[in-house]
Amino acid sequence: MKLGLINSAFTQVGIDPITSIEHTARIGFDTIDIFTEATTLAAEEKAAIAAACEKQDLPIASVVVVAIGLIDFNDPVRAYHVDRCKRFIDLAEEWGANNVLLVLGEYIWQREVIPPEEQWRWAIESCRELGDYAGERGVEIALELEPSDHPGVLIREYLVATQAAMFRIKNFCEAAGLTQKFEAGRLTEDDCRGSKVRARIMVEEGGEYPDKNRVEEYLKLGGIPTGEGAVSGSAVPASPAGGGHQGIDEDDIPF
Repeated sequence: MKLGLINSAFTQVGIDPITSIEHTARIGFDTIDIFTEATTLAAEEKAAIAAACEKQDLPIASVVVVAIGLIDFNDPVRAYHVDRCKRFIDLAEEWGANNVLLVLGEYIWQREVIPPEEQWRWAIESCRELGDYAGERGVEIALELEPSDHPGVLIREYLVATQAAMFRIKNFCEAAGLTQKFEAGRLTEDDCRGSKVRARIMVEEGGEYPDKNRVEEYLKLGGIPTGEGAVSGSAVPASPAGGGHQGIDEDDIPF
């Protein structure tokens, strides 16, 4: 068995590729994996990496490519990344590597490896650049939000953290005893699945849509809190006439 190391262990802390290869050999690893960008790698740097590995007697085991675009539903995006990956295959052949390590990015969906803060920072930077470009041309950028009750949306994956959405989640967590996980940013769907709390339900009347229920507030099990602005008892009284809402008894409902 041979033991290898990926060069990004050094390059991600600012050490250049050639020095990274030298450190890998000095520590005693048998092989090295190279994480680079085949589409922009200059011929001089490509030759320098090959020469450094040969000098250190450090074979290149894998050439690593992260190709999240291979699962994009847009045909041109997938086609671009297929061509991009072919460049990595050509590079692996030129370097005599054993394989191309293809990374589809499942760790991003699992919020691992790359800190979520970095992912959001990239999203913000990209949206700002697009916003500036669009603004100069009198075009607005709109962000599509899935409804919060969509079965495929986890509560931690709001693209835009609206104040109302975050209040509702925080309110539920306080009632269900999940406040610590919420405040630590570690709340998951599994934490909430099956949890039951008491809820104050309001019925919306009138308008062009049929009457529908809305969760007004999540309440801790054991009763409705009393105090300023709160209602005691087993039922929520109806709103004043003309208020457009009618209160109904609170009920145990799953999140």
